[in-house]
Amino acid sequence: MPPARKRTRTYDPAKIRAAVLAQFGNVRQGVRTLTEEQLARPARLGDWSVRELAAHLTMAVETVSRNLDRPEPAAKELALLEWPFATAARAGDIADGTRELAHDNPDLDALYTRVEQRITERLATAPDDRLLAARTGAMTLADYLVTRTVELVVHTDDLNRAAGTDIPLDRQALAACTRLLADALAVKAPGASTEVRIPPYAVVQCVEGPRHTRGTPPNVVETDPLTWIRLATGRTEWKTALDEAKVSASGERADLGGLLPLMG
Repeated sequence: MPPARKRTRTYDPAKIRAAVLAQFGNVRQGVRTLTEEQLARPARLGDWSVRELAAHLTMAVETVSRNLDRPEPAAKELALLEWPFATAARAGDIADGTRELAHDNPDLDALYTRVEQRITERLATAPDDRLLAARTGAMTLADYLVTRTVELVVHTDDLNRAAGTDIPLDRQALAACTRLLADALAVKAPGASTEVRIPPYAVVQCVEGPRHTRGTPPNVVETDPLTWIRLATGRTEWKTALDEAKVSASGERADLGGLLPLMG
């Protein structure tokens, strides 16, 4: 009998919209508290400063508003689970745009205010199935907003670590980010010999090999959401996470080091 086909995960569009707005609001409040000394610190992302990272965070949602202002593309080009693998090609453009944005907007609070107002107004009337001409490929608004939870959560964590802040992570945004990156692993390494557990948000099976059908699988990886997100995006190396006991891995197929990161 062939293995059961895995169903694609679905997300509640209303909850994702609320999560994107909530996390952007969290970041806005946190950025308001940053001192000039904090803003000048290295962000540990290439040669960006914390100021440039803070400016970049506005791009995560401004791109939604900007694409809603553009003509709707004729057809969908990119599925949600293809997005994590389509972002690396844009790294150079993103870096250049970020530096320019930070230079042109020294008043970060004013920038955040404009961006927040625009996204709130545009989401109030835009349907979930509206296609956006994203640079990675045309996507539905509903799918694209899920990718925004990844951008916001990942860079909020970057900001907290670089500036020494404690900006909270919206629970729904953290859950969506964790799940999308976990599902991306299952796409990159299809199979059912290894179970990856990221409580309380995700469990996926991946990696080719003998399939388990009941009980505890022979190959298990378990970690917390933030560690998983850092592994999936290259902020933490697999061996480092193991050495620091941030990940538990048992079984001969539980070494995910060769599969990570998923996003560069």
